[in-house]
Amino acid sequence: MQFLFPTFLFALAALAIPIIIHLFHFRRFKKVYFTNVRFLREVKEETSARRKLRNILVLLMRCLALVFMVFAFAQPFIPRDNDVKKGEKSVSVFVDNSFSMSALSQDIPLLDKAKQRARDVINAHPVDDRFQVLTNDFEGRHQRLISKEDALVMVDEIKVSPAVRELSKVMTRQKQALSSGTAENQAAYLISDFQKNITDLDNYGDTTIDLTLIPLQAVQEKNIAIDTAWFDAPVQMLNQTNALVVRVRNLSDENAENVRLTLKHEGQVKPVGTLSIPANSSISDTVNITILRTGWHEAELAVTDFPVQFDDKYFFTFKVAEEINVLTINDLQPNNFLEKAFKGMANFKVTSQQSRSLDYSKFADFQMIVVNELPSISSGLAFELKQFVDNGGNLLVFPSNNANLGSYNSFLKAFPANELVNYENTQRFVGRMNTDEFIFNDVYQNRTANLKLPVTQGNFKLTSFGSRGEERLLTYRDGTPNLTKYAIGQGHLYFSATPLNSEINNLVRSGEIFIPMLYKMSISSAKANKIAYTIGRDEVIIADNKIQGGGETVYKLQGAGEEFIPEQRVVSSKVYLDVHDKIEKAGYFDLYLNPAEKLAKYAFNFDRKESVLEYLNVDALTEKIGANATVLGTSAAASITEEVSERSRGVILWKWCVILALLFLGIEVLLLRFFKV
Repeated sequence: MQFLFPTFLFALAALAIPIIIHLFHFRRFKKVYFTNVRFLREVKEETSARRKLRNILVLLMRCLALVFMVFAFAQPFIPRDNDVKKGEKSVSVFVDNSFSMSALSQDIPLLDKAKQRARDVINAHPVDDRFQVLTNDFEGRHQRLISKEDALVMVDEIKVSPAVRELSKVMTRQKQALSSGTAENQAAYLISDFQKNITDLDNYGDTTIDLTLIPLQAVQEKNIAIDTAWFDAPVQMLNQTNALVVRVRNLSDENAENVRLTLKHEGQVKPVGTLSIPANSSISDTVNITILRTGWHEAELAVTDFPVQFDDKYFFTFKVAEEINVLTINDLQPNNFLEKAFKGMANFKVTSQQSRSLDYSKFADFQMIVVNELPSISSGLAFELKQFVDNGGNLLVFPSNNANLGSYNSFLKAFPANELVNYENTQRFVGRMNTDEFIFNDVYQNRTANLKLPVTQGNFKLTSFGSRGEERLLTYRDGTPNLTKYAIGQGHLYFSATPLNSEINNLVRSGEIFIPMLYKMSISSAKANKIAYTIGRDEVIIADNKIQGGGETVYKLQGAGEEFIPEQRVVSSKVYLDVHDKIEKAGYFDLYLNPAEKLAKYAFNFDRKESVLEYLNVDALTEKIGANATVLGTSAAASITEEVSERSRGVILWKWCVILALLFLGIEVLLLRFFKV
C-alpha cells in the first residue's frame, strides 16, 4: 500500500490526544452509595473490571477512528503496477462526434453514450487536474486546458458534426494541448466507434502520454450511399443530352434490391430508376440530363435508405455558358475555313485579331485561342499564351511553313512541349486517329469506318522527348505525329506539325474530322469542372476574378440561412477561395460581390468517409494499438469511473478509510451509551 499524500501521516501524532484523555478523564472517581459494607469489596472489584474494559474499548475505537481519518487525508492506494504517477495531471478527452456516432447502440445514440463516458473519465480525476475536451470540429476553444467544471459543461455542448478526422491528427492536437500545461503527468482518452478508415494509430509508442481507448459500437451496420457523381464531358452544352455518371455503394453484407434513385433538377423530382447492388460493392449508373437554359444549375441525386441518411443525397451544380468565345490570332488575313467552321457551330462566337494588335488583358474572356500560321511568336505573346493555358484555356497552334524556329522553340520549351526540328516539303498521309482520346471519342458511331484522313504536302519534324507528356491525336503512317496534345496546368496545348493552309493541309476540307475536332478542343478541359465539394476537406475553389481596378470589395458565400467571407487570394484573372471548416450543412452556396449579382454557385456534400461502417473490435484494436496503450472494453463500461481511477492511481482506499473512521466512531457512541458499568 502507498499513499498519495504521505506527509499527512505526521498527523498520527494526534493519537496522543485520546490517550491523554483516557489517562486523565477516566481516572476520576465517583461516589457510590451502598447500604452494606459486606458487599463493598465484591462491588468494587466487579465495577472496576467492567469500567476498565469499556475504557479500553472506547480508547481503541477513538484511536482507530483517528488513524483512519488521517489515512483518508493521506489517500492510500494499492498500485496496480510500479508506474502509478502522483500529483497533478493534464488530461485530454476526445469525443468522436462524426456522423457514424449518430447510429444507435442498444438503447441510445452512440454520441450520447460517448458523452457519458467522457463525463465518467473527467469525474474519475481530482478537481485540481486540468482538462482538454476535443471533438472532430477542432474548434479554437478546444485547444486549451480548462478546469474540471468547465470540461463537464463543454461535454454537454457536444453535437453531431460533419467533420471527421484520422485519429493520428487527433493525437497530434491532444499532444499540443497537453504540452501547454505545467503538469508532468499527461493522459489522453479517445472515445469513438473506431472505424477502420480513421483508426491509423499503429503500435503507439509514446510513453510520455498515457493513452486509453474506449470503443463504442452500434447495433446495426447497414448503409446505402451515393458515393460521387461526375459528367462524362468536361463542359455541359445547351439543348443537348448530357451524361451524368453516378456511383452508388452498398456498405453491408447483404444484397440491396430495388434501391430507388431520383434526380431533382429545375424544381422537378424525376425517378431515374431502381438499382440492385451486390453486398459490399458499388455500381455506376448513367443519368441523362437535358439542359434547356444557360446559366448556373442546381441538381440533387437521392436514394432511400435507413437509418444512416447523411449520405443519401448528393448535391451538385454546373454552369452552361451562353456562348463559347474563340479567338483566332492571324498574321495578316484569317483562314476562311477556320472562320466558317466556328461560325457554323451553335453558341460559338469567333473573334479574329492580328498578332500586332492584341489586347492581352482580354485573353481570359476566351475559352479557346487559335494561333494561325504566325511567322514568329514574340516573347510577350508566348508568356501570355502560357498563362492562358495554365489558367484553363485551350490553345491550338498551326505554325507557318516559314516559321522562325528560334521563337517557336522558345515558346514550346516553356510549356514544355516537343520542339520543331526542320520543315520537309514531302507529301505524307495520316494513318491513324486516336479515337480513345476525348477529342475524337464518341464522335463516330463506327470507329472502324474508313474515314478520309488528312494528307499533307509538307510538315515539321518534331523532337520526341518522352518527358514532355505528348499525346498524339493524329499520326502519320510512319508513326511520327501530325497533331499532338499536352495537358498544361488546367488547360491544353494542341500543336499541329503542319500549317493549316489548304494548299499544304487538306484537313480543312475533311469536315467529318475538322469540325468535331475544333468543337471538342473548345470545350475540353485538363481538369474537369468540379460539380461538388466535400465539407471538412481542405479544398480550394477557383473562380474568375470579377473585381475591377484593384478595389477592396471582398467575395462572400451565401447558403441557406448562413453567410460568410471565405479566405481569398487573387492571382491574375482567378480568385482562390478557401472555406476551411466554415460550412457545416450540405447544400448550395452562392458566390457574389454584391447580393444583386450571383457570380457562381457551388454545392457541398458531407464527407463519405463515414459511410463505411466497419469498426475495429476490442481484440483488433488492442492488437493494432500495441502494448503502450490501454483499451477499455465493454466489461469496463459500467464502472468506467472506478476503472479509470484505479488505472490512474491504483486501487483507491480513502473512501474505505472514511467509512471505517465513521464506523469506529459509531461503535464508540454505542459503547458509551449501552455498555453499563
